[in-house]
Amino acid sequence: MPIKTLRIPTADGHADAFAALPEGGGRHPGVLMYTDGFGIRPVLREMARELAGHGYYVLVPNIFHRHGPTPVIELPEHIGDETRPAVFAQLMPMIEAHTTERALSDADAYLAFLEAQPEVGAGPVGVTGYCIGGLLATRTAAAHPGQVAALAAFHGPVAIDGPDGFSKITAEVHFGHAESDLTPEALGKLNRALDVAGVSHTSEIYPGTAHGFTMADTDAFSASGLKRHWDSLLPLLRRALGSG
Repeated sequence: MPIKTLRIPTADGHADAFAALPEGGGRHPGVLMYTDGFGIRPVLREMARELAGHGYYVLVPNIFHRHGPTPVIELPEHIGDETRPAVFAQLMPMIEAHTTERALSDADAYLAFLEAQPEVGAGPVGVTGYCIGGLLATRTAAAHPGQVAALAAFHGPVAIDGPDGFSKITAEVHFGHAESDLTPEALGKLNRALDVAGVSHTSEIYPGTAHGFTMADTDAFSASGLKRHWDSLLPLLRRALGSG
């Protein structure tokens, strides 16, 4: 799938980004993909290409653009238990600085940019995210109920701004939780909040998974968890957006 390198104007300067596009040209439904905290790297490019191959224009921004262009920090080829503490020591100040206000300002810019691209068809878009990107995706869907028709978040914190935060979401939702991230009791509480808010959703724990299970460059990777992620994400996008 073709890859385009991009710069997105935001309220705090330009965010570097890339887009993965389907082969053959034309216009396609748009999907905003938020990375996990480790940011843009080969595994995210491959996941975006995979999604583009199903007929979507996939925009992937550098969520920590205020701290510099990709790569914001140098990462090992494989992020394992021995390297994770040093990596997180660099990442945590950036994560803590990425306030709700910043996230929502960026979401406005990302969606405006996505919908202005000539390869993106008219109509609503989808938003998906991983780890902290799942939280960003959920906040984006809540802030743009008229624009976002599909929301998917995987192994990410999603309980935005208290239980009432879900009431603004009109998108169809799928949350895929790591078994190590959420107890069955916590899942029940989350799903009751989604029900009360009237959100059309599936929200489930993926058995045998650890936080980060979709990411093939980490010790947490689960091939079965990644497959289940695609088996949930692609039908959601087809229902909500169609396919290119």
